Amino acid sequence: MKSGILPDHELERLAGNGVIVAARPFAPGQVQPASLDLRLGPVAHRIRASFLPGPDARVEDKLEALTLHTISLADGAVLETGCVYLVPLQESLALPEAIAAAANPKSSTGRLDVFTRVIADYGRAFDTIPAGYRGPLYLEVSPRTFPVLVRTGSRLSQLRLRRGTALLDDRALAALHATDTIAAPGEPVIDGGLVLSVDLTQPYDSRSGEIIKTFITKTLFTDLEGKNWREPLAVQGTTASSNEDTMASLARPTLQSTM
Repeated sequence: MKSGILPDHELERLAGNGVIVAARPFAPGQVQPASLDLRLGPVAHRIRASFLPGPDARVEDKLEALTLHTISLADGAVLETGCVYLVPLQESLALPEAIAAAANPKSSTGRLDVFTRVIADYGRAFDTIPAGYRGPLYLEVSPRTFPVLVRTGSRLSQLRLRRGTALLDDRALAALHATDTIAAPGEPVIDGGLVLSVDLTQPYDSRSGEIIKTFITKTLFTDLEGKNWREPLAVQGTTASSNEDTMASLARPTLQSTM
């Protein structure tokens, strides 16, 4: 078998073989060409701080001491800025020894300035699942700019499965650039990999900057599935017709005390 990132048909095959275990059948569009979207489970734990379980513990072993309260996501809940939440995911893994996985936020999550990373049992690093791992997955969520509305099934992060090692050395990168440009303008700097830099000194577009400012200052919260405060939102079987009513309805999640 070839090394590298597994494509969609292999992800679907692995799901059928029990390597990827889903609490519910995959949603339409959840399997991407080379990744799998991860879905939030039924609850979010508000925790004191971000953490890794370490090589001798499961995530669940740490939760009791770190959880402040638990919020139901069944009907949607607002996650506040400056807070850290840990959400069990609907997908778990039973990886063979030849396959590892890595996670990253979806691009839409990053655009909304929501910080996310995946945690696994016995983990020493975020967003990294070693070959042979068997167990659940959790997503750390921390909104940075404004509160976000999420619900069971929301997709904030994605998982890539990798077989073997498929890194290109400098010579192979240079040959690839000669046939398919991998960096522009000018010649790429290839030294132990492709070296990238970002120029943040250039002036930003004033029009797009104004749009961003307006969005941040006028939005009470953002629905990650496309709605915002200006649209009526169905909350617990009723329709909230104003931003104040919507926020008030969603600010009363079901709490399950863990203290």
